[in-house]
Amino acid sequence: MITFNSTKAIAIGEAMIEMAPVQDGLYRRGFAGDTFNTAWHLAQALGSRGRVGFATRVGTDRLSDAFVAELNSDGLDTSSIGRDAERTMGLYLIELDGVERSFHYWRKDSAARLIADDREWLEQAFVGQGLIHLSGITVAILPDSARTHLIDALSSARARGTRVSFDPNIRPQLWSSNEEIRSTIPRFLEVADIALPSFDDEQTIWGDATPRDTLARFSASGVTEIIVKNGAGQLAMLVDGHKAQIDTPAVWEICDTTGAGDAFNAGYLAARLIGKQPRAAVAFGQQMSAEVIRHFGARIPKASVPPIARGLILSCPH
Repeated sequence: MITFNSTKAIAIGEAMIEMAPVQDGLYRRGFAGDTFNTAWHLAQALGSRGRVGFATRVGTDRLSDAFVAELNSDGLDTSSIGRDAERTMGLYLIELDGVERSFHYWRKDSAARLIADDREWLEQAFVGQGLIHLSGITVAILPDSARTHLIDALSSARARGTRVSFDPNIRPQLWSSNEEIRSTIPRFLEVADIALPSFDDEQTIWGDATPRDTLARFSASGVTEIIVKNGAGQLAMLVDGHKAQIDTPAVWEICDTTGAGDAFNAGYLAARLIGKQPRAAVAFGQQMSAEVIRHFGARIPKASVPPIARGLILSCPH
């Protein structure tokens, strides 16, 4: 069973300016991005039990300043956020069809695309962490040389006892081809201790017939703790060779499914970091995911997270 050398964690990736629909053609500006969403929820859930940082690059403009100020205000470690005067943050707009969403992106000049150019900077950001979290989006926005830097830095961190969690979170539009996805994602599975894939992504790219096929493929890559998210369907889990299927509780009053997987990741990892067993961690992840989809945008309102954390992390069984 995986254990952690500390409750200090860092996520690495891209944060973007989010324009989330509110009503009647009106949008609310916020900040979001898959690994950022996870880091933010993780920090709110852990509170004083851990220290969570976010590693990225942003611009030197006022919106970038506002982003960094918000993270500081919300208790995240911003010491691994680099600044780039030549670039800024990307932007995306959420379009809803009922409760399902699609995205429109403006990100080609995102400063986060340079996040892994400097391997020494990466190595420093990862020193002393109990957990590093990244995603397929983190990987997709990087050139191949930077991907190699990131793999090397992750390998070095693991050699020092740090655990790595990886959500493939495949967005085909960010990749040149499905072949590039299939050749790149396995490289990162080789340096992951925990994998948090979504079955629909894996089925689309790899042709997996069932979540159990995804479990088998990830296990063959050497990952020992695998949780296959499956929307409203049964979640599949493989931990130290033991398989389980867990029902996903029904959720009512859904507003927007944006960020559901990111919030699940945060809940799961928060519970694991403080010593909960995987099955109990799944329950917390499901609660976090259920809460985020009751709201518009990719993050749970800040005031709603501490009650969830108190009701689940403190009371859920080991």
